[in-house]
Amino acid sequence: MNLERIGKLKAEPPDQRELDGLIRSAQRRLAESERMENASDSRFSLAYDAAHSSALAALRWHGFRSSDRYTVFQVLPHTVDFPNAKWRLLNDCHQKRNAALYDGDPADDEQLIKELIAITKELQVAVIALGRVSA
Repeated sequence: MNLERIGKLKAEPPDQRELDGLIRSAQRRLAESERMENASDSRFSLAYDAAHSSALAALRWHGFRSSDRYTVFQVLPHTVDFPNAKWRLLNDCHQKRNAALYDGDPADDEQLIKELIAITKELQVAVIALGRVSA
């Protein structure tokens, strides 16, 4: 993989316990992101974290670890055959997450949050469909 050659990905054997933990974490965060009594910026953060955990689980299932946060979204077409438009929305959410975290620009766009939640649900289904890691 080209990203491995340039140092963005590192080969590392997958670990089923790690994958299970990432999937559980993503499921909990996604459920919390749907609770309307939570503030919209919290819901965005929770949904983003669920998407990131799911994307990381997919990458780890394939035996790689990323050197940065956003690469896990960029490789989704390879890890779970995710459409370009969907991983790009996740990548856009990564940018919004950074703006919220580092610039104090709250991510409180309800339409974006709904789209993020819907895509994250699809991503979780795709990650779970990968099955267990071969021993």
